[in-house]
Amino acid sequence: MNRSMIAGVIVGAIVLILVAFNALFIVDQTAQALVIQFGRPVREVRAPGLHVKAPWQNAVFYDRRLLDLEPAPESVTLRDQNRLLIDAYARYRIINPLQFYQKAGTEARFQQNLSLIISGTLFSVLGTQPLSALLSQDRDKVISEIGSKVSDQAKPFGVEIVDVRIRRADLPPGNSDAIYARMRSERQREANEYRAQGAEQAQGIRARAERDRTVILAEATKQSQILRGQGDAESIKTYADAFGKDMEFFTFYRSLEAYRTALGPDTTMVLSPDSEFFQYFGQHKAVKATGP
Repeated sequence: MNRSMIAGVIVGAIVLILVAFNALFIVDQTAQALVIQFGRPVREVRAPGLHVKAPWQNAVFYDRRLLDLEPAPESVTLRDQNRLLIDAYARYRIINPLQFYQKAGTEARFQQNLSLIISGTLFSVLGTQPLSALLSQDRDKVISEIGSKVSDQAKPFGVEIVDVRIRRADLPPGNSDAIYARMRSERQREANEYRAQGAEQAQGIRARAERDRTVILAEATKQSQILRGQGDAESIKTYADAFGKDMEFFTFYRSLEAYRTALGPDTTMVLSPDSEFFQYFGQHKAVKATGP
């Protein structure tokens, strides 16, 4: 009898411990809880600490911190038919666990829904914008519109959307190669055009320089011929004046110039003594012979 009583006490204690274990739950400071009874929410528990529930009830916990979502990149066609690979992210906070449980149930299911919301919003907003809107100051306005639409669609889930941003907007690999090839061909075309313009200008400069050179040479030749003619005329006039004043002296002077030019230290000439070339040599001897 004593053994039976002891066994009953032990079993009762174990049952009480199990009941107490199932009736108590702890809410962390970073979490919030929802008490569920037979599949229906009974109450919300937002205060951290130890709490009590019925053993047949269970507690569902949700994070109350700021959460991140990074959906897969989406290929979006813009208004000007440019395709971009959009990599976006969102930050959100669960502010109403009851609504969240009723609409999504779990955080994983909500993230799937939020990914679909972000994807649809990107298509609807960016599909009406040109590429220049994402490369200018209008980018902030476009992102603000995306965040506003995502926030409106996420409100029924009991979630506050804190931020939605486009982290990267890249061209698809095929489009990038085509655009780079087009940019290279455009730059090559511009370079060829500049080279052609430079060659044309160089040819024009060379033609003008050659023309100026020809004109300058012609003018210089003309001027030199004029000066040479004037010099020759002046020389002839000088010789004529000298010859007119004293013909004998002029003949003598010209003979001396001829001697200076023709006769040198190593010059050998075979001429007759009666040659006209030596007429003044003979006169010099005659004068010397008749002298005192």
